Amino acid sequence: MALKREPEKHVNHERWLVSYGDFITLLFAVFVTLYAMSQTDKKKVEEVMQSLQQSFGMVNAGAPAPKINVIQSKPISIIPALKPEMSVAPSGRAHNGQLRTRAEEKDFHQIKSSIEAYLVKQGAQDKVNLTITRRGLIVSLKEAGFFDSGQAQIKQSAHELLNTIAEVMTQYNNPLRIEGHTDNVPISTSQFPSNWELSTARATNVLKYLLKYYDAEPGKISATGYGEFRPVTDNATPGNRAKNRRVDMVLLSGEGERGEP
Repeated sequence: MALKREPEKHVNHERWLVSYGDFITLLFAVFVTLYAMSQTDKKKVEEVMQSLQQSFGMVNAGAPAPKINVIQSKPISIIPALKPEMSVAPSGRAHNGQLRTRAEEKDFHQIKSSIEAYLVKQGAQDKVNLTITRRGLIVSLKEAGFFDSGQAQIKQSAHELLNTIAEVMTQYNNPLRIEGHTDNVPISTSQFPSNWELSTARATNVLKYLLKYYDAEPGKISATGYGEFRPVTDNATPGNRAKNRRVDMVLLSGEGERGEP
């Protein structure tokens, strides 16, 4: 009698569901853990903050802990970024509620770098030139950026740029000289009979602008006009003549101040 063969076992094609179920369970556990980690006990955090502030005498006992703003709510202006951190000089005059400081050589370099960075950001490198000499920091306002040809009135479009420069220049108690210059092309109008009058009027208008809109110290600021007689280069080409048509704002160093009348 032949032995009866056992029937072949049926292949289970759904065994992958077990592994898949385990994977889903683990994934769910991971997300639950991450969610739990992201939840902070805000009440306990406020209690800790209040305890620390009371320890340092910052708030009264029982007062609610103030909220901390990571980002300032007020708009951020450009000028404060230009202001260097310096110690307060005892002889400084008040400027926007703060005592003025005296700028030294290291401060001249910092101011120069800050203004140049702003000029690059605004695409205004061709309107202002900055140099540091033994006299101090010289900020040259070129005619093309600030005045119409043959006119002494500051252009409206130049006010924003002048405001930036004026704000940082008037922070210090160094003497500030405003000096007008022209090229050697003669001018003869009813308003400006010569380049003397034109250069002087431009310098005076810049000075008046600083006194009107900024807390410039009248005893430390002055204006003068040199006409065509103090050029930075020769007047042989139109480009060179354009360089000579300027108003220099000179923040005097100690040596520069001693050399002034």
